[in-house]
Amino acid sequence: MTEELNLVQWTIHTTHPELVENARARLSEVVDPEIGMNIIQLGLVRDVVVEGQTARLKMILTTPFCPYGPAMVDMTRQKAQEGLKMPVTVEMGMEVWDFSMMEDPTALDWGLY
Repeated sequence: MTEELNLVQWTIHTTHPELVENARARLSEVVDPEIGMNIIQLGLVRDVVVEGQTARLKMILTTPFCPYGPAMVDMTRQKAQEGLKMPVTVEMGMEVWDFSMMEDPTALDWGLY
């Protein structure tokens, strides 16, 4: 029995599907140091929108007072720019993160969180 993955659908999945794989690969390199999982696995990247020659990335943190927040946001911006090959601005979303946002909630069953 396989569980369905909870993949976040970004705007670029529709508008620029050729950018998705490389963007996901680069963004997967950003790891939440407290949890030990990357921001893609955790579902922290909520949307990616390309507007002309720049991109806007919307993300959230696992907790609003995450001490690693500023460093993670900066690393996310850098990795998004590498993956999308264009300037990226990062906007912080107001959603509250919870386990249901994870791509693979079964990771919890394996004690990975």
